[in-house]
Amino acid sequence: MSRPVPAALLPWLDALRCPHCAEPVELAGRTLHCPRWHAFDLARAGYAPLLAGASPTSGDDDDMARARDSFLATGAYAPLREAIAQLAPGDFRRVLDIGCGTGYYLAGLLAQREDAHGLGVDTSVRALRFAARAHARAAAASWDVFSRFPLADASTDLVLDVFAPRNPEEFARVLTPGGHLLVVRPAADHLEQLRAAVPGMVGVDPRKEERLHEALDPVFTTVSSTPVRFVASLDAPAARDLVAMTPSARHVGEQEVRALPSGTSEVTVSVVASLHRRR
Repeated sequence: MSRPVPAALLPWLDALRCPHCAEPVELAGRTLHCPRWHAFDLARAGYAPLLAGASPTSGDDDDMARARDSFLATGAYAPLREAIAQLAPGDFRRVLDIGCGTGYYLAGLLAQREDAHGLGVDTSVRALRFAARAHARAAAASWDVFSRFPLADASTDLVLDVFAPRNPEEFARVLTPGGHLLVVRPAADHLEQLRAAVPGMVGVDPRKEERLHEALDPVFTTVSSTPVRFVASLDAPAARDLVAMTPSARHVGEQEVRALPSGTSEVTVSVVASLHRRR
């Protein structure tokens, strides 16, 4: 028996575009196709595969995706998810989550907006297995954030970017006039205790804020910038999962991770969340 089409994808069909020719797509059975018959079969896990060309090598591998799902399930980052939901503007109907991972933050937003629909996108098909079932109104798709998005102009009201790469020109193109971008990135002291315990972890670029504004200012106006800071109590498995779900996982050896304290650790979560309006 054929699997049903994910209901969360249906509200986005009019906005989706072929990643090869930018033509509108239609759904036939479980296949998306454009008038030129570029075709994309929905994955068994429920996401739409809209990557054009070779798959990017970035994105979570299977171990990272599982570590992310396991860590976020502890609730340690719940204050961050709640802060994102509070900072988002209240008038969006469609939200596009860039680098959505397992869909954790998108699900938090949709839980606060009963009439909104979400689309989480990522290059990691491993993470998208989780994102496709993160929320009843959250669809999932794979595409490359550095390429032209397979979405129509002015087709979404809010772009969410949490610890993810950015493509300001494409963000602006797919946003409705006056639409918003919500960016969350690490502050200098983010996870400072873990970084001290595991020297191989990737540090925070000291020019991160400067680079962000250089990229966004030509197409966006900054509405607000809010620091979000709290202390999370992590047991040893959670601390290991936190290291393993970040880009640091590619640079840190197993012995370094095992050297983490065996008991509960207090870890500072420190980020900056900024809201930007499309010019």
